[in-house]
Amino acid sequence: MTDMILKCSALSKTYGRKQALQGLDLELAPGRIVGLLGPNGSGKTTLLKLINGLLTPTSGTIRIDGLPPGKETKAIVSYLPERTYLDDGMKVREAINFFRDFYSDFDSTRAAEMLHSLDIDDNARLRTLSKGTREKVQLILVMSRSARLYCLDEPIAGVDPAARDYILRTIINNYDPQATILISTHLIADIEQILDEVIFIRDGRLIMQRTVDDIRAQDGKSVDTLFREVFKC
Repeated sequence: MTDMILKCSALSKTYGRKQALQGLDLELAPGRIVGLLGPNGSGKTTLLKLINGLLTPTSGTIRIDGLPPGKETKAIVSYLPERTYLDDGMKVREAINFFRDFYSDFDSTRAAEMLHSLDIDDNARLRTLSKGTREKVQLILVMSRSARLYCLDEPIAGVDPAARDYILRTIINNYDPQATILISTHLIADIEQILDEVIFIRDGRLIMQRTVDDIRAQDGKSVDTLFREVFKC
């Protein structure tokens, strides 16, 4: 076990002529909720896919608790992609069983309790649910694992404010305080209240990594305001 749950060194990823990530150096400590922030096309989703072994770096290295992404790290990382990979013909109960069979750290009791608290019928098929409810089901699946690193790609995009509040509560109430959560989002004002630190990236490069307390104390600004200034939004 290393001191850092995630370490990227000179990490680059190229798609043809496009450089999605360019020499990214990044370290994340355990027990943090971290915002991964940047304009569209800045490399956020590429980084999350690299962490989860869905893409291979063009150059540089990435280590999760000292290990390269692979079979061993799948037991460490819990990933919520921007787009679901679940069959919308699945029943909620079948999705729960799928995760339970696939991940040894999946807590079926925790998942059932969260579904019950939202009055979600586990016999319903995913395609019959509203977008917001499907988002909640997917998040419940991801957060019902006892992972050490959670990677959430736009977990509150496209859902109403009430659903966003529930999703944020679910995130902060259902993870081990020693785990790290990395959240990619463009809805900064909605999520900054739960963040410990933020990472700004642009054109695949690290622009800034600072704690939220430092930003408020030294700059006297919210994360959202600083983001708009840095990226001229």
